[in-house]
Amino acid sequence: MRIIVAALLLIAAHWVERNLQLPTWQLLLVYLVPYFTVGLGTLREAWEGICHGDPFDENLLMSLATIGALVIGFMPGAETQFPEAVFVMLFFQVGELFEGYAQGRSRDSISKLMDIRPDRANVVREGRELTVEAGDVAVGETIIVRPGERVALDGIVTKGSSTLDTAALTGESVPRSLTIGDEVLSGCINLSGVVSVRTTKSFGESTASKIIKLVESASENKSHNERFITKFARIYTPVVLLLAVCISVVPPLFLAGSYMSNFPVWLYRGLMFLIVSCPCALVISIPLTFFGGIGGASRKGILVKGSNFMEALAKAAVAVFDKTGTLTQGKFAVTTVHPSKLSEQELLHLAAHVERYSTHPIGAALRDAYPPEATDGCVVSDVSEIAGQGVSAKVGDLSVAVGNTKLMNSLGASWTLCPEDKGTVAHVAINGAYAGHIVINDSVKPKSKEAIQQLHRLGVTQCIMLTGDSRTAASTVAKELDISDYAAELLPADKVERMKQLLGNKPEGRTLVFVGDGINDAPVLAHADVGIAMGALGSDAAIEAADVVLMDDNPLRVATAISIARRTVGIAQQNIWLAIGIKVAVMLLAVVGLGNLSLAVFADVGVMVVAVLNAMRSLHTPKD
Repeated sequence: MRIIVAALLLIAAHWVERNLQLPTWQLLLVYLVPYFTVGLGTLREAWEGICHGDPFDENLLMSLATIGALVIGFMPGAETQFPEAVFVMLFFQVGELFEGYAQGRSRDSISKLMDIRPDRANVVREGRELTVEAGDVAVGETIIVRPGERVALDGIVTKGSSTLDTAALTGESVPRSLTIGDEVLSGCINLSGVVSVRTTKSFGESTASKIIKLVESASENKSHNERFITKFARIYTPVVLLLAVCISVVPPLFLAGSYMSNFPVWLYRGLMFLIVSCPCALVISIPLTFFGGIGGASRKGILVKGSNFMEALAKAAVAVFDKTGTLTQGKFAVTTVHPSKLSEQELLHLAAHVERYSTHPIGAALRDAYPPEATDGCVVSDVSEIAGQGVSAKVGDLSVAVGNTKLMNSLGASWTLCPEDKGTVAHVAINGAYAGHIVINDSVKPKSKEAIQQLHRLGVTQCIMLTGDSRTAASTVAKELDISDYAAELLPADKVERMKQLLGNKPEGRTLVFVGDGINDAPVLAHADVGIAMGALGSDAAIEAADVVLMDDNPLRVATAISIARRTVGIAQQNIWLAIGIKVAVMLLAVVGLGNLSLAVFADVGVMVVAVLNAMRSLHTPKD
């Protein structure tokens, strides 16, 4: 509204100037009305900057330039520039308006995330259902979630079944089924049945809260471009201020004629230079671009912890993948049992007991093959897990070891190959003697091959697979996915060592990304230029360990993340070259006198508006 009023007052002042022959000082008073109407805020901010010892910003430059334009008309032989002074301030405010609109759009994009975290929950206490603040619900209490409601806290379904819309967390549009015993995460929308959920996390530690905190704090990790622009502006502003003074004061000393007759001409050029030199297009648009890119990625279920990681992701040339749970389903099942002395059931029975407390997917597959109901009163003790090899324990009076060939070799057990089956082989030794092996298979994810192909199309020259699984299992998956470079039977320390080698051999100026499940691969995630945790829905370890978190288990999201990062960085670079190119050109025109204040306004405010509008494109991410 203030801008519209000032524009109307400027038109009225211009009419007064053309129709009434007023002295210069009275004409100044007329133009000061629209000038102060639109520019008082800028003048106040410039003065506050001076008072706080931080004066060098666009407010000071605009204030000095417009005040100079107001007073230049009082110099001998100079024409008044009152309309131009108001015009410059008016369009500066128009630019500020566009900036505020763009920042508001970006904030709205992020604030939509707040909608995934409901403030209230329906909790059951003493047999009664109460609606309370979500923060007041304790871990272990039961909440009721009706159709159409968002889940307020993470928990386990204890009653009912339904389908969940997880799009707010994962970007995945296909609903997920939900039944008793399933985990449910805050932020999801219950689509059909009424479910009772026993909470497992407090409100502040719930998945939705962590996602919101992660996106809000992403601005703290600034990109190289942002850090450069910040440093550039602090040095640049006082330098151009000094140059503007030099342009105004120095040339008249060396030109023919009196100093005072030449000074107004060069003062006008100095004022043009001052207006053009405002770095607001860069200072505003670059952070806005990255902020928009991070917000857009979050709507796809891709959480980037900062614009520095967005920038690094855009330079990806090498992608290293963990196998289990990343390229494959991570859901193992026993396919073949080859005992050497015992029956198949007896071998499974011993292996399942040894793996009773294991969190590894292979252990889960062995337990599923010999379910808990088949109890036999066996006592399991002295359980010991050997990293990268397997598990040993005492089952009754027997010492049983289940693991890979390295474990068998360490026990002196003479193991045998299983040539007809492809998959992961779990060898079993009893009291140090080989007792047979169990073949466990894991299927490749439907989108894994397409993900590898997409990465190659994006210019990721190397896709490498690292796994602790057997060579046979690794070779089968690598062949199916057309991955030529892979390493198998790696201990966690071996993966880190291999990662260091790959980092040393990567193309100069490019980055290496590692994609894993974020739980078992934390050391490797930490060593990579960009650590990407995939399928991290609800995984605290993944969110902590990785630089980029993919909230679902679709490997295509890796290519999507790189595409978004490249588009975001590309928009930022467009704005840098646009702003610097036009400003330098108009600065040169200002120095040689081929321009006016209107052109200077375009080079400042016009470029800022164009750059801000361009930056807003980063809010819109490509469709899957």
